[in-house]
Amino acid sequence: MTGFAARTQQGSDFTWSWEMRGVNGKGLDLRLRLPEWISGLEQGLRTELNRSLVRGNVSLTLRVERSRTSGAMKLDGSQLAQVLAALSEITREAERAGVELKAPTTAEILAMKGIADDPQQLSEGEMAALRGKLMADFPPLMDSFLEMRATEGAALHAVMLAHLDKVAKLVREARPVAEERKAEMAESLKENLTRVLENAKGLDQDRVAQEVALLALKSDVTEELDRLEAHVTASRELLASEDAVGRKLDFLCQEFNREANTLCSKAQAVELTRIGLDLKAAIDQMREQVQNIE
Repeated sequence: MTGFAARTQQGSDFTWSWEMRGVNGKGLDLRLRLPEWISGLEQGLRTELNRSLVRGNVSLTLRVERSRTSGAMKLDGSQLAQVLAALSEITREAERAGVELKAPTTAEILAMKGIADDPQQLSEGEMAALRGKLMADFPPLMDSFLEMRATEGAALHAVMLAHLDKVAKLVREARPVAEERKAEMAESLKENLTRVLENAKGLDQDRVAQEVALLALKSDVTEELDRLEAHVTASRELLASEDAVGRKLDFLCQEFNREANTLCSKAQAVELTRIGLDLKAAIDQMREQVQNIE
């Protein structure tokens, strides 16, 4: 979900520059920094972003400057008089209190609301025209951003398939080890059962045999290996899809991890434990990459 795009355009009246950045995120978090004086722009951009993106922390910055200006600044005499009177009163009160105030500069006074009419202030028609130009210029920026994400996605696709191949290989390695262990477990349980029956009187032999059989069933890891293989198949199918599959893959990684944990807890064999730990490491690496997938 990492991406970057920048674009600068110059018109007869305005020059503007876009910058769009995206990083990993569980959901879609949009942060827009736009000129406040351009009304109605943010909602349109959010609509376009929500249409094209599903996940990621995405920031969009727009800077707009007027290329030329005309007319002179007009002062509001009445408002200026009120402001100067207020400043004079504040100064007198500060002197009585023994507080020294710094006098405001001309620029600071002109920046006060209502003092001057900005010749760059746009009419409704000019504002609509500028907004239309900006919205028309946004799709190429989005295309560039998505193109970079697609390039990264192609590389990530190969990485994910490599992780899945490693998991599948470890599962194949585990099967003969599990079968060998199953035979060893059966022999060990049989010896233990014989020893228990020889040294215990009054025990229900059928009941003891049932309990031993249940223990053998609980120690079998065949189901865990089968489910791991099924998860590998499901993950490959998702990666072949054109839809947004990040959340589904994240869920599958949780299931992968659950089966690997169960395998380790049941292992009772050095080699099977090693394979289980290797599986957990491969699954953790895969889950880190899944956070980058939309």
